[in-house]
Amino acid sequence: MYPGEFLKLHVTQLTVVPANSALRIRAVLDFEDGEEKRTAGDEWLFEGPGTYIPRKECVVKETIKASVIGPNQAIRLCANKECNDRDNNPRVTGEEWLVKKTGAYLPGAYEEVVGLVSAYVLTEKKALHVRSLRTFKDDFGVIRKNGEEWLITMKDTETHIPHVYEDVEGEVNITTLTNRQYCVVLDPVDASGKPQLGQKLLVKGEKSFFLLPGEKLEKGIQNIYILGEDEGIILRARETFTDGKVTRLPGDRWMIRGPKEYVPSVEVEVITKRQAIPLDVNEGIYVRDIKTGKVRAVQGETYMLNQDEELWAKDLPPTVEGLLTTNHLPEVRYQSYQGPPHELGNKNRDKTKVVTFNVPHNAAVQIYDYKDKKSRVVFGPELVMLRPDEQFTLLSLSGGKPKKPNTIKALCLQLGPDFCTDIIVVETADHARLSLQVSYNWHFSLTEKNETEAAKLFSVPDFIGDACKAIASRIRGAVAQVQFDDFHKNSAKIIRASVFGLDANGKVRDKFSFSQNNLVITSIDIQSVEPVDQRTKDALQKSVQLAIEITTNSQEATARHEAERLEQEARGRLERQKITDEAEAEKARKELLELQANSAAVESTGQAKAEAQSRAEASRIEGEAAVQQAILKAQANKIEAESELERLTHARDAELKYVSEQNKMELEKSTEISNIEVNKFREMVTAIGPNTLLAMSTAGPDMKVRMLQALGIKSTLITDGSSPINLFTTASGLIGGLVPNKRNRGSYEDDE
Repeated sequence: MYPGEFLKLHVTQLTVVPANSALRIRAVLDFEDGEEKRTAGDEWLFEGPGTYIPRKECVVKETIKASVIGPNQAIRLCANKECNDRDNNPRVTGEEWLVKKTGAYLPGAYEEVVGLVSAYVLTEKKALHVRSLRTFKDDFGVIRKNGEEWLITMKDTETHIPHVYEDVEGEVNITTLTNRQYCVVLDPVDASGKPQLGQKLLVKGEKSFFLLPGEKLEKGIQNIYILGEDEGIILRARETFTDGKVTRLPGDRWMIRGPKEYVPSVEVEVITKRQAIPLDVNEGIYVRDIKTGKVRAVQGETYMLNQDEELWAKDLPPTVEGLLTTNHLPEVRYQSYQGPPHELGNKNRDKTKVVTFNVPHNAAVQIYDYKDKKSRVVFGPELVMLRPDEQFTLLSLSGGKPKKPNTIKALCLQLGPDFCTDIIVVETADHARLSLQVSYNWHFSLTEKNETEAAKLFSVPDFIGDACKAIASRIRGAVAQVQFDDFHKNSAKIIRASVFGLDANGKVRDKFSFSQNNLVITSIDIQSVEPVDQRTKDALQKSVQLAIEITTNSQEATARHEAERLEQEARGRLERQKITDEAEAEKARKELLELQANSAAVESTGQAKAEAQSRAEASRIEGEAAVQQAILKAQANKIEAESELERLTHARDAELKYVSEQNKMELEKSTEISNIEVNKFREMVTAIGPNTLLAMSTAGPDMKVRMLQALGIKSTLITDGSSPINLFTTASGLIGGLVPNKRNRGSYEDDE
């Protein structure tokens, strides 16, 4: 080092730049790097592999490593300064672009890695909803306007890496409709890709499609309407359109009945689905015409509401609602209404169904029609069905003891016979106040069930209270004219005479009638008579108690005297019976001794007789047993012989049958074999033919004759020592031998 020089940086190792990496270098002074001129502030990359030799005019800013781009990936870059990218495309400051080439990518000096973008995998059931951030040309060569939205499906590409100017709104799943479904698309997109705002599109299954941006389903995917024979749907037109040959105006309502399948068009709104209501003869519904407002009752048929009808709910007073339920109990004559109305109300009653009430036997119900302003009375047993403008006449009767008004609420009027009990306070002529509990038997006398007589039944609203007041008034008037002692002795006669009255003969009548409503009182029962004043009650009770004690003592003395008398009579009978029993015992003892003596004599003679009889009986039994044994043995031998004979007979018969069957089978077998041999020989002869047989039979002699002719021998005789030849007959034999041959040949020829 020269004087004045010093080391600014100690000796350091050179930087080795590996592959897929680079050093970002920045110039701090202007200088020339080979043929290229560097200006202060310029930046460039020293890419590896290599060894970087530093210079004083520049500094190493950072080390950059390459980004690895995999399949279906891209790297997003941003330009920090105007520059040219790796493909020598000019880039302006702030511009972003994508590099989709697979492999390692080393960004340039003025390039900044924004991030790694992965591709969206598209399937047949998934699409990509994309929105444009600015006007540009996409990867498919289509110019997209700023804010435009579109779908990218599998038909366009299997994978899609969003452009830097594309914003992915989300993934859209496919909409699938079966052949039993449909949907209505709101704001559908036309063929040019523009949404038709306010329009609707009906899509029927079977179909699969993607909802385009801006489209949405009205009420989602809906099932088509499958209508049976007893079903229908009410429709309303949203706008004017032609339905077949009918022109529908907005607001028109009509009904379609089954059986059929129906898919509503976009011009139609489905209001409701109707089901036919099956009604028995004792069932019905209230139907209201929405055009005229008229309400009617439909009964005893299967009815379906049309487009101008609806079910009408009939409201009843809370008390009537409760009594409709409680009065159906068979043992309840009248139901007492004391609680709030909602406690008796039938919460489960369908108000659109016709109100029915079972009128019990021997009862009547009055029904008033507020429209026609007339009433009708129904006698039981009968089923009452209310018309839309009819209401039950509610009976408010007196009840309790004593009677209080408006205690009992009822719908039906019992015609009796029945009874009611009341407590009446009366005062005698000597000012003794008494409380009477009286029970009346009553019934309604109904000679004819016409409208006039029936109307009389309900002419008195509270017939119980009215009758009890009238009877109580008569009883008070009659009791006020007699003394307490007289009333106490003749209370029943006084009360009956006061209520029923006396006839011309002075006898008590047998009934008390009310002409207003034909109510008849037939009998009166005085259940109890008690003084109201406590002192009178105590005195009366004391006198009654003394009377009871006197009666009791008298009865006790009488019973004691009677018991003593009965005891003395029983003691006398007992002594007399004792003497009689002793005499009878002595008599029986005498008879016993006589019987014992006779028994001893009989016993001594009877024992010998019994032994002799037993021995004779034993001998007889042994003889009979021997005879029976011999008979049984003979029968057994006979049975064995017969069974053996039968067995041998069956064996011989079976053997004879077997031999005959065997001989028959042998005969059949021999016959079949002979037939087979004959057929075989016949077929062989037929197959060989007569000419062949003739040639075979004459082949040997002819050959010998030809051989002798060839040797020139006219005749010859060859023999040996073992076969002598008669020369006298040889010639004739030779001559005779030729004749049969000729005959045979002729016979064969004839056969041919």
